Amino acid sequence: MIRILGIDPGLRVTGFGVIEADGPRLRYVASGVVRIGAGDLAPRLKTIHDGLAEVIRAYRPQIAVVEIVFVNVNPKSTLLLGQARGAAITTAVVHELPVHEYSALQVKQAVAGYGRAAKAQVQAMVQRLLALPGLPSTDAADALACAICHAHATTMTAAAAGGLSAAAPPRGRSGRNLRLRAGRLR
Repeated sequence: MIRILGIDPGLRVTGFGVIEADGPRLRYVASGVVRIGAGDLAPRLKTIHDGLAEVIRAYRPQIAVVEIVFVNVNPKSTLLLGQARGAAITTAVVHELPVHEYSALQVKQAVAGYGRAAKAQVQAMVQRLLALPGLPSTDAADALACAICHAHATTMTAAAAGGLSAAAPPRGRSGRNLRLRAGRLR
């Protein structure tokens, strides 16, 4: 069994979701958001770091998964979001967690079966896959979806490699962990 922290970075709200995966079986552990106030960028990034550090200490995940930032029409917004993502990744690395990354398209495909699924569809599928009594917030659902995506990718990678443990994905020639990308091993 492996405990996975999913992170949906944002400068106003950063979602987090923690699940346990035992092969194809998933179990909900916790989810929520880190709310970031307005103001200068540096203190906002510190809020992300401090909030996620608290989540890591409380739930002790073994792996972190972060959504890859898509390029927005507004380059300034994309750069700012990238900095929130950097704060989240740094927090995971400081706590010695391996970090895996998936695009929004990959996450939605893994959870909803359609890479362009609406937020409401992702929320509903996360609720269903984790047998939650209610819908998680959109930010928490996106973070849980990241964790679910990694659990599915790890299970599929292990199965393709001949049944290796989900906790230790096979390694490629370069020593990097293999990941599913658009249905193919990379």
